[in-house]
Amino acid sequence: MSHGFETLAIHAGQDPEARTGAVIPPIYQTSTYAQDAVGAPREGYEYSRSGNPTRDALQECLAALEGGPVGLAFASGLAAEDALLRTVCKPGDHVVIPDDAYGGTYRLFAKVAERWGLAYTPAKVSDPDAVRAAIRPGTTRIVWVETPTNPLLGIADIAALAAVAHDAGALLVVDNTFASPYLQQPIAFGADVVVHSTTKYVGGHSDVVGGALVAADRALGEELRYHQNAMGAVNGPFDAWLTLRGIKTLGVRMDRHCDNAERIAAYLDGHAKVAQVLYPGLPSHPGHEVAAKQMRRFGGMISFRAAGGEEHAVEICNRARLFVLAESLGGVESLIEHPGRMTHASAAGSPLEVPGDLVRLSVGIETVDDLLADLEQALG
Repeated sequence: MSHGFETLAIHAGQDPEARTGAVIPPIYQTSTYAQDAVGAPREGYEYSRSGNPTRDALQECLAALEGGPVGLAFASGLAAEDALLRTVCKPGDHVVIPDDAYGGTYRLFAKVAERWGLAYTPAKVSDPDAVRAAIRPGTTRIVWVETPTNPLLGIADIAALAAVAHDAGALLVVDNTFASPYLQQPIAFGADVVVHSTTKYVGGHSDVVGGALVAADRALGEELRYHQNAMGAVNGPFDAWLTLRGIKTLGVRMDRHCDNAERIAAYLDGHAKVAQVLYPGLPSHPGHEVAAKQMRRFGGMISFRAAGGEEHAVEICNRARLFVLAESLGGVESLIEHPGRMTHASAAGSPLEVPGDLVRLSVGIETVDDLLADLEQALG
């Protein structure tokens, strides 16, 4: 029997606890487990790096929401990315990455994985031909995309890029953090692995750090599980419990994020002190039609370019009050940041450097008129 998204978010992996009937899965805050005999761990649990019931509940829920057979929870989104790269790639291999991507992802490729011998090429992921041209036949193992991208809100056609990657014998990896599984399920469009920073919309309350991988193929998922244990950057039980608590309201939260973002994008789009608004929900966005095809709605992230240049962008960030000046995104509270000097500072001087006049908003679920008033005074 199939269930709707909101039902899965509340129930998948979260049956009442067998011994007491507790409706919410317990926090199994333990490092080790008593074994029934030598070599006979009870229900397979022997050590919490290898397996923990609270983390297992989260992993089952994540897999159900993304439509894959195996979900894995990690200590952070970057820990998930690192485990994926070292499972699939070896020194001498090559990855195509977005020319617009999260600064931490770029840093992982440019400052860590490249020293290990993994080459990468940035490409415009909204252009399948550009991605195809960046592939190195025989050595490209992964085509890595974000959609929407961070921070320029570009849109990649997941189905088209899956065909490009698979034609080259590569995997398509989709970072689904900006959309969340409520708005977009990349596996349904041909992705092989979905990546999340569960710190963001999945957790949703700015109180927990985590990451996740969901594999479309069980065999690959089990390889990833082996490396999750071997490398050890697992999600702790309390973090897993907090993330599960956040997931339960993901659907209703995302609808409110989208409602507010649509109002704010329309307001900014007509403002004299805004040079350009980057939001896939606007019909003028070049990726609008593709986003409408593969997303339920258009998300809570907006970027815009200040008409007065970089200093004006910085002033806007500093003047905001309800929009908290902070990194990260996806919480119930609205955030504002200057990517060039904050989240994407590591990309300065690279092909992924972001415009200095760019401001990024993570639109929360507050009363939208209050958010609009705050932006009006911040714009000056």
